[in-house]
Amino acid sequence: MSLAPGYQPSRMLGGIGLAIAATACFATLDTTTKMISASVPLAMALWCRYFFQSIATSMVVLPSRGLRVLRTANPRYQCLRGVLLLMSSMFAFFSLQHMPVGEVTAIVMISPLVITVLAATVLREKVSMLRWVLVVLGFVGTLMIIRPGASTFSWAALLPLGLVASNAAFQILTSQLARTEDPVTMHFYTGWVGTLLCSVLLPFVWVSELPWTTWLAMGLIGLMGTIGHFMLILGYGRTPAAILTPYLYAQIGFAMLGSWLVFSHLPDIHALLGIALIVLSGAAGAWLTLRESRIPRPLA
Repeated sequence: MSLAPGYQPSRMLGGIGLAIAATACFATLDTTTKMISASVPLAMALWCRYFFQSIATSMVVLPSRGLRVLRTANPRYQCLRGVLLLMSSMFAFFSLQHMPVGEVTAIVMISPLVITVLAATVLREKVSMLRWVLVVLGFVGTLMIIRPGASTFSWAALLPLGLVASNAAFQILTSQLARTEDPVTMHFYTGWVGTLLCSVLLPFVWVSELPWTTWLAMGLIGLMGTIGHFMLILGYGRTPAAILTPYLYAQIGFAMLGSWLVFSHLPDIHALLGIALIVLSGAAGAWLTLRESRIPRPLA
């Protein structure tokens, strides 16, 4: 296997390990969010999550960058990117209130497939027939989890689709901005946009009389989000995205483990088959990306 310039085997293995550790952090974040979702207002929980991340990012970035980190040629799109991520967080919170962690995580993992559809329809990129087959398989897996028309179906099961849509739009905008913008600046804006928007609602939803365990849980949400994103950034710096992507599906396994340990829930056979289809289509899509990147292209 020929490696991309700058990537070494030992560093790539380290990147894979960091990505898997990041998925464990994200699964812990989701499991903890579901634990407190019944007792903490949405805006308050989101504020704690974003405030913790923003403060941690500022402590790392500002001493070396100063206010230069705020320089951007696209302030409106930076703010829009922050709004889209906040929308994803809101949909995630509502989804976890009504659905098990493992199933929500699996549905979110069809985001790369939705991005494929957006790339073909919005960005007018050419998409191969095999990728369209993988998109169909991923959506079939999603339907097997949601099961519209079944006696167990409720409209709350559609909430993760809102999460997928907002997350896909976030990823598309990120890919466009990343061509000209500093990733550190993008990360800085994302955290503080979410923090400021949640701060507007905070006086109306603040609840001070909460058990210390709930405060500890909200701190854990912020900590896991910050560490998870930091590890993922480091992982992408060591390993090509096409190689790293299949390992991100480990988050489904960690989410199912957390759901079993905390809520004594395991997916039924239909949900397990749907999860397997989503993982298969997503991993195959990553393999296809890696394969296409090795095909020599004629010089212009």
